[in-house]
This record gives sequence, structure tokens and C-alpha cells, in this order.
Amino acid sequence: MTDLGIAEYGDRIADVYDDWYAPAAAEPVIAAAAAFLAEQAAGGPALELGVGTGRLALPLVALGVPVVGIDASTRMLERARAKAAAAAAASRPGGAELVVVTGDFADADAPGGPFSLVFVAFNTLFMLTSQDEQARCFANVAAALRPGGVFVVEAFVPDPTRWDRGQRTEVVGLADASTRLLVSMHDPVSQRTRGQHVVLDGTGTWTYPFEMRYAWPAELDLMARLAGLEPAGRWGGWSGQPFTATSPSHVSVWRKPAASGDTP
Repeated sequence: MTDLGIAEYGDRIADVYDDWYAPAAAEPVIAAAAAFLAEQAAGGPALELGVGTGRLALPLVALGVPVVGIDASTRMLERARAKAAAAAAASRPGGAELVVVTGDFADADAPGGPFSLVFVAFNTLFMLTSQDEQARCFANVAAALRPGGVFVVEAFVPDPTRWDRGQRTEVVGLADASTRLLVSMHDPVSQRTRGQHVVLDGTGTWTYPFEMRYAWPAELDLMARLAGLEPAGRWGGWSGQPFTATSPSHVSVWRKPAASGDTP
């Protein structure tokens, strides 16, 4: 498997990202996520790793939580800035704002800290394609949090049985004029998947490649422990569903211990 940079992934998918992942049908889930994150932030400030087009950051800002977003893709951030400007123009003066910066979110190095909340959603943590990068991200998140602050991760629960002989092809979108396929290959040794979204329409064939390195919930717990974070809860979704053996995804929270005499 070859490394596909996070910036390249974001730059290529930016034009279709909101159409695919933030349609009207997804608004209830996005609203539930924003409400969950606002409660965890307790007023903020918050830092989103891999902010993309602002899919979650902007609804969180609308709830009064100031957010700093970091992303490697300049094209994703162009869209986030445009959406933030439009939202600011329609809101009351002096409200919470979204500030976006370009950078490697593994470093969690952004202005405005320390933060009450750092979060990475929608499997984005797995875009860091090595265990070392993911562990480094946890360590840098811990450094960016204020005492009592929390780190929230939304990710899928790995299921290696999805691949037959290391590969998988599925239809994820079908319309009158276009078809979207998801094709991928799986390496269980490195816990990495490499694939492409393939769109076939009247204008041609379009490909959007990606690479991910998945991690099991227990592995994430160990990374958190090594970074000095303590488990604070795990759910099966943003609405507080119980996390069970059949949950396809999880929302996990780890807390930075409050030092003696500190107020979270």
C-alpha cells in the first residue's frame, strides 16, 4: 500500500463532500452530534481535528461554542471559510466564531488553546495511517487540553469480515444519471484499507482515493492512557445509544485529569 496524503484526499473530495456527507437527511444526526459536543465543551473553546468543510464545527458554533478547526486540505478550508462567513453574516454580532488553520492535525497545534474540548469525528482519526501517528495525535491532544478537558472520537468499529479475500466492492449511491461505487482493499496485518470512490455519470468517470489505518476501541483506550487521559464514556452514537458488541461505530470520550486545586 502506498501513502495518500490527507491533504490530497481532502482537495480531491472537497467539491462533493457536503453533497455526500451533509445532505438534508443527515441533519438530525449532525444536530445530535453538535448537542453532544456542546455539552462536553461546557462553553468551550473547542478544537476540531480534520475540520473539513465545517460539517460539525459550524452547528457547534451556532450553539455558542467557539471552535478552532485544523485541516491539511486548503480546498476543504476554503469551503469552511465561505460557509462560516455566510453563517456569521446571518447571526448576531459578537457570537461564537469558527477559526480555521491549515496544518497536520496529528500535531494538534492550533491557536486559541488550551481547549475544553478536542474532537475528531467521522472516522477522520483513521486518516492517520500509522499507529505512531495516531498515538502522537493523542499525546498532542492531551497537551492541548486544559485540566478537566475532554477528547471525543467518533469512529467505526473495525469489521475485517467485510472484505472477501482482502477486497470489497459495493454500490453506495445510485441515481438516474450516476452511480457511485466504493472499492477497497484490506491489509489485516497493518490494519490499513486503501480504496476509491468511483463515480460514473454522463460526463465520465471520477475517482476519489483514500487510505485509512483503523484501530480497535481497546487500542484507542491504550493510546489515551499512554497520553495521560482517562476514560469518560463510550456510546454507540451521538444520541447516547448504548455501546454494545453489535455497535457498528462508537463515540468515545477521554478526560484530562484535573490537577489538585484545579476547577474543570
